[in-house]
Amino acid sequence: MTPKLTPSVDVRRAGDRFVTAIDWLDSRHSFSFGGHYDPANTHFGLLLVANDDVVKAGSGFETHPHRDMEIVTWVLSGSLVHQDSEGHSGVIHPGLAQRMSAGRGILHSEKNDAWRLDASIAEHAEDVHFVQMWVLPDRAGLDPGYEQLDIGGELDRGDLLVVASGMPEHADEKAISIAQEHAALHAARLRPGGTVALPAAPWVHLFVARGSVELEGTGTLGTGDAARITAGEGQRVTGGPDGAEILAWEMHATLG
Repeated sequence: MTPKLTPSVDVRRAGDRFVTAIDWLDSRHSFSFGGHYDPANTHFGLLLVANDDVVKAGSGFETHPHRDMEIVTWVLSGSLVHQDSEGHSGVIHPGLAQRMSAGRGILHSEKNDAWRLDASIAEHAEDVHFVQMWVLPDRAGLDPGYEQLDIGGELDRGDLLVVASGMPEHADEKAISIAQEHAALHAARLRPGGTVALPAAPWVHLFVARGSVELEGTGTLGTGDAARITAGEGQRVTGGPDGAEILAWEMHATLG
C-alpha cells in the first residue's frame, strides 16, 4: 500500500548537479553516482540514476559490467553504439527508445558512433549527447535482455508517449518493456506553447532534456532542470519559446 503522501514539488536546477568532467566525457548526475555521494540524494521513487552525458567523438565507455538493473538510454543528438556480452548490438539515435536489462549479469560498452572513424576525421565529428536512467527491476536474477524501437515519428506529434514501462496498464501503448511493474518512462517533444499533462502518480520525476517549460503551479524549468513531484496530480507542462524535450518517470513505489 502506498503511504499517504503530502503533495510537493522539489525543483533541482541544472547547475546544482554533480559533475564528472574528463577529457572525453562531460557527465551531470541527478543523484549520487561514482565518486559523488550525498546520503540525502541517492534516488527518487525507483529512479537511481539519471545521467546527462556528452561523449566526444572517438571515445566512449569501454566494456564494463552491470547486474540487476533496468537501464534506459535516450539519445538527444549524435549516435551511440551499444554492444554487449549477450550478442546484442545497435546504434542508438534520437527518437530510438532503448533498454538493456542487466539481469543476473551482463557486460557492455557504449561509444560515440564516430569511434570507428579515422582519428583525423573523428576529431571533427559530432559529440553524442544522451540521458541514461537506471531503475531497479522488481525481481532479481532475470535473464539479461535488450530491446529498442524507433518512435521518432510519433514524438513529432508533440504528445506525451510511454517510452518504457512494466506497468500492466501500459501493455498496449508502451514502446519497449522494463522489468519493473511500478514504473514507466514517458517522453514528449513539445512545440512552443504545446502542452501535455504529466501522469498522476505518487512519484513523478520530470527532467527537461532541452529547451524550457512552464510547470503548472511551479514556474519555469530550463535545460537540465528537474522537478521531483510527490503525490502528483497530473500537472500540465507547457513548452517554452523554443519548445522542449522532456522525460518523465511515473512511479508507484519507492526504495524508501
